[in-house]
Amino acid sequence: MSITAVPRGAHLTRRLIQLYVGLALYGASSALLVRAGLGLEPWGVLHQGLAERTGLSIGVVSIVVGAAVLLLWIPIRQRPGLGTVSNVFAVGIAMDGTLALVPDVHGLTAQIAMMVAGVVVNGVATGLYIAARFGPGPRDGLMTGLHLRTGRSIRLVRTLIEVAVVATGFLLGGTLGAGTVVYALAIGPLAQFFLRFFAVGGNPATEAGTDAEVTETGTGTEDAAGDGAAVASAPDDGDTTVTARTPEQAILPQ
Repeated sequence: MSITAVPRGAHLTRRLIQLYVGLALYGASSALLVRAGLGLEPWGVLHQGLAERTGLSIGVVSIVVGAAVLLLWIPIRQRPGLGTVSNVFAVGIAMDGTLALVPDVHGLTAQIAMMVAGVVVNGVATGLYIAARFGPGPRDGLMTGLHLRTGRSIRLVRTLIEVAVVATGFLLGGTLGAGTVVYALAIGPLAQFFLRFFAVGGNPATEAGTDAEVTETGTGTEDAAGDGAAVASAPDDGDTTVTARTPEQAILPQ
């Protein structure tokens, strides 16, 4: 049992709030990066490129791509959670909503400020929805599923997928630039900080013990051994402490 007795219902309510606030902020942060015009996160580059080619909004493209990636879970035998399915729709809707409200910015100073805000908000969003423990996003689940089925490290699988995603998106017209680099360097430390801050029913970033040093690996996080294992999280009911590492914490959401 946890030291502080908190009713299971209270944990569930908080987790649901965290999940949907986190997903909404994730979509908003992606929209801020679009408005900054200095480069998007890897999957954002693909979404923007496809939006340029199809005439669909970038949020709708995000939903379509998320649903298509989720179908790829079937052959690798991944099981989606509430957070997985919600991710497909909520992020795209929030992204289009934010783009409708936030105008383009002009001038390098304003662009940099918007870019920094987008990256920081993305870190907050990532910490919120991963700590809610309702399952990884469809893109992250694809990476962890391939990791489990192929035996390759999360680091290698993620790198190969995201290089292909960025290259394809760039060729289609997506924005690749300083924002992409800043995102890659900053999102790991930011997400780990906010993951600890928003942990429900225990600290998922420290319960594995002091030997589970977390390091940044490109646009995701892995343990110091580089085997793709994630830091520990508490179980769904929040009433006990578990040291097993969960797949959704092996990499960051998208």
